[in-house]
Amino acid sequence: MGLRISTMIGLSTAIAGAAISLWPSAAAAETVIKWLHPEAQPKVVAVWRGIADAFEKDHPGVKIQMQFLENQAFKAKLPTLLQSSDAPSMFYSWGGGVLRAQSETGMLRDVTPALDANGAAWRASLNAAAIDGLSSGNKVWAAPFKVSLVSFYYNKDLFAKAGADASSITSWEKFLDAVKSLKAAGITPIAGGGGDKWPLHFYWGYLAIREAGKDGFNQAKSGNGDGFVAPAFVEAGNQLAALGKIEPFQNGYLGATWNDALGAFGNGKAAIILGFENTPGTQAVNAADGKGQPLSNIGRFAFPAVDGAPGLATDNLGGINGWAITKNAPPETEQFLQYLSSIGPQRILAKETRVLPSAKGAADAIDEPTVKAAADAVAAETWHQNFLDQDLGPNVGAVVNDMSVEIVSGAVSPADAAQQIQDAFSLE
Repeated sequence: MGLRISTMIGLSTAIAGAAISLWPSAAAAETVIKWLHPEAQPKVVAVWRGIADAFEKDHPGVKIQMQFLENQAFKAKLPTLLQSSDAPSMFYSWGGGVLRAQSETGMLRDVTPALDANGAAWRASLNAAAIDGLSSGNKVWAAPFKVSLVSFYYNKDLFAKAGADASSITSWEKFLDAVKSLKAAGITPIAGGGGDKWPLHFYWGYLAIREAGKDGFNQAKSGNGDGFVAPAFVEAGNQLAALGKIEPFQNGYLGATWNDALGAFGNGKAAIILGFENTPGTQAVNAADGKGQPLSNIGRFAFPAVDGAPGLATDNLGGINGWAITKNAPPETEQFLQYLSSIGPQRILAKETRVLPSAKGAADAIDEPTVKAAADAVAAETWHQNFLDQDLGPNVGAVVNDMSVEIVSGAVSPADAAQQIQDAFSLE
């Protein structure tokens, strides 16, 4: 596409840090697209800015204004912001029940007509699973942007020091053995962000889909059978509790944020982190020296299967992310999002920002080994389950996050935690 990506990192950082009430004013003749996002990495924002600049150049009179809200503040403030006169034109979405709840408020615009215009050319260019993950009620409520995959990342040097072999971790029991080997070598096994809670829900979430399998998990979501108090979900809690008893996390993990966990891994203070395909990059940003672990020292392995359980190692947990459009956004917003999700910009995003793109064919631009491994895993997956704190809706999701922390810390029994999740689900 010949896009020129901005290298003005300082400017991008300034844009990212703008206060929520400080949307820049624009001349009356301009069409302004207000772009709200939770992306904290200046390099990523600079790439986005470059794509926006290229769009502006080809669309005189259209201006794209970017605004940043930190992840937790984004989730907390967005409901109020959507009801205000300062609502964004487009904003980042994790899909699932949260997006569904937002669509039911009447504050969003249905993206389906735009996807199906011109012979459904835009729809045909995108990953069908990404579209499905952003749909409800036979309507698409966000334009697909990327998918993400939760995997384990590990410090090769620390594994070697402990005599642990990541390639042998093919079951949950073998994962626990590796954790014990690291502990015995005086190495903190895992970097955890218990203060933010959602990073630990990945453990319960993965164990739940391993123990229940796709059919059992979907049965619970549909309200059939015993729901989330079925034996598979209690056993998932038992497995997580067993991990907690080993005390695998860094000191203070219950109060640590996700960025703290990234820093612990980047500083070489923990051997493992359960994160995203961009974790090899974000650990560097959060390390004390700003460099972190070199990519050559970071490996990846899938969340393992549980022996005897129906879930497959190719059943994945990860995000399905897109950009939702608010009801009063200018019509040019759909045009920009179609451009953002086209193969040229998506190849740039895949290469420069380590995302798994939603545009068909764009993943061929990925050249970083761990990201390529994640992309290959998505291509070969048997099931892609969205993050539970998004898929199950904000209320149930919050309970899942809370219970994941409570189980691993030993504050609540797996059976009681399953009951609390089911109680919350029953109220939806």
